[in-house]
Amino acid sequence: MADDAMNDEMKEIVQDFLVESQEVLDGLDQRFVALEKNPDDADLLNEIFRAAHSMKGSAGFLGFTRLVDVAHHAESILNKMRQHEMAVERSVVDTILEAVDVIKLLMKDIKETGTDAHVDVSAMSAKLAAVLQRPASPGTPAQTPASASAPEPPPKLGAILIEEGALSSEQLSEALAKQDASPLLGEILVRDKVVAEEVLDKALKKQGPKPGAEGDQTIRVETRRLDQVMNLVGELVLGRNRMMKLCTGLEQSHEADPLVRELAETIGQLDLVTSDLQTAVMKTRMLPMRKVLGKFPRMVRDLANKVGKKVGLELVGEDTELDKSVIEEIGDPLVHLIRNAIDHGVETPEERRASGKLEQGTIRLEAAQEGDRIVIRISDDGRGIPVEKVKAKAISRGLVTPQEISTWGRREIINLIFQPGFSTAEKVTDVSGRGVGMDVVRTNISRINGTVEVDTDEGHGSTVTIKLPLTIAIIQALMVAVERRVFAIPLTSVVEAVKLSPGDLKTINGREVLTLRDHVLPLLRLSTMFEIPMQKDPAELGYVVVVAVCERRFGIMVDRLHAQEEVVIKSLGDLLGEITGVAGATITGEGKVVLILDMAELVQAMHPVGVLLNAR
Repeated sequence: MADDAMNDEMKEIVQDFLVESQEVLDGLDQRFVALEKNPDDADLLNEIFRAAHSMKGSAGFLGFTRLVDVAHHAESILNKMRQHEMAVERSVVDTILEAVDVIKLLMKDIKETGTDAHVDVSAMSAKLAAVLQRPASPGTPAQTPASASAPEPPPKLGAILIEEGALSSEQLSEALAKQDASPLLGEILVRDKVVAEEVLDKALKKQGPKPGAEGDQTIRVETRRLDQVMNLVGELVLGRNRMMKLCTGLEQSHEADPLVRELAETIGQLDLVTSDLQTAVMKTRMLPMRKVLGKFPRMVRDLANKVGKKVGLELVGEDTELDKSVIEEIGDPLVHLIRNAIDHGVETPEERRASGKLEQGTIRLEAAQEGDRIVIRISDDGRGIPVEKVKAKAISRGLVTPQEISTWGRREIINLIFQPGFSTAEKVTDVSGRGVGMDVVRTNISRINGTVEVDTDEGHGSTVTIKLPLTIAIIQALMVAVERRVFAIPLTSVVEAVKLSPGDLKTINGREVLTLRDHVLPLLRLSTMFEIPMQKDPAELGYVVVVAVCERRFGIMVDRLHAQEEVVIKSLGDLLGEITGVAGATITGEGKVVLILDMAELVQAMHPVGVLLNAR
């Protein structure tokens, strides 16, 4: 049992190392890009050096020799930069960034196998060693007192005691195995008479004050536990909805009963507490946008160098917070948009000079919270989207006829770039030209009930605006009915609801459409989509719910409109999870299971006429 406890403790130590090191790595790319722009920033250089030194020390303590080897060589180069023995040049930074990529592979190996022995680092170490052998850059000054006195990170207590010979690795492992939530490592060592109290005091003084020693303000919690809490809160919300529905019925039938009034007051209080708890739990799952944005400075740097362009990146709103589930989904769309902006949007330095612009183009990525939505804007000052070129490409591919597109507005033509396989690139490269980027953007954003809009000013640049929900676990939905089946439509997609009158429905190319304020909307019958037998009188036309998905509008025909409700999305599982047009299910206040419609899949399932009859 003691060996099992020690193994569990070591696994926990390794896990802590992985988490801390990943936090370091997440910030290194951005810091190196900043250092390249400001090579004389001694504070930034010292910060990078300390991060590498700390990671190397922790890896050495845990026996990850290959990681130590790469980190040590990189640290030595950084130290020469600190000592002004080597200039901060692009070629040197390129090599260190390659080393960071290798360290990421080593971290992945440690996470999956518990060791770093499966990644060959010999080539990387040799490359770093070659950089170290370069002669000092001409004209570099001698070490300054500021760089010489840069503070080092405090070493761990166990490492200090081992270094001084007061403790062996075996004794440290035994002490860690006995550690639970209460005692500190030093208390265990003194209690078991492994080290003397005087030796411990000396080691603690050598370690120095621990950051945040006045009182830790944060703790790490596994996301699995947060997911469990969020799931329980979702169940609580469903229970609250059910109780409120039942209470409303009791109030209507026993209005004069004082016990019913007291029950109503109690459930009202429960409603407030549940809402506050729901908000609090959602906030614990929030992550700052920098978790996503931090990787883009290096990506822009590397890609701009690859295509021979000069591109700067401005990040605004990095502290804007999003739910973890949304953060995980937004990464790929942003990558595609940034790559498109560099490859298609920003011109070459020669083209920019010829048009009177600065040689360096600028991409601005801005995130902000607006109401209950997060708005992300990606803009560039490049050439913009060539509307006529998009139109010609759409006609040549047979997506639309010249007669049809002649009635379209500029925005409708631009929206064609979201069609699968659509690209205006003259040739396919490893950067773009395959026509998959914008389609992926639309699909991923629609999956999380978000919307995307594109605006362009030809010759001056483009802006892509993404609007996202704060969370995708609990949403507002419009409840509708077809026959006796009830469905939930996410309210973020709903534009309006229209009562049908005789003569409103038309047929074009065999498809039902509705003319609404001089716009033609393609219609989708849920009864046809889900094969629901119809028993109502055909003269009862019902309603059309107008929905918008990525600037494309269509109508959903339903029999009745129910109330707006806050619903908790539940997965349908593996057996039912592949049903087209269904995002999940929820339980209503009446205790019924209701399917939540997936607007993105529904618009994809419609005939291409839905593209041509875009109501904008």
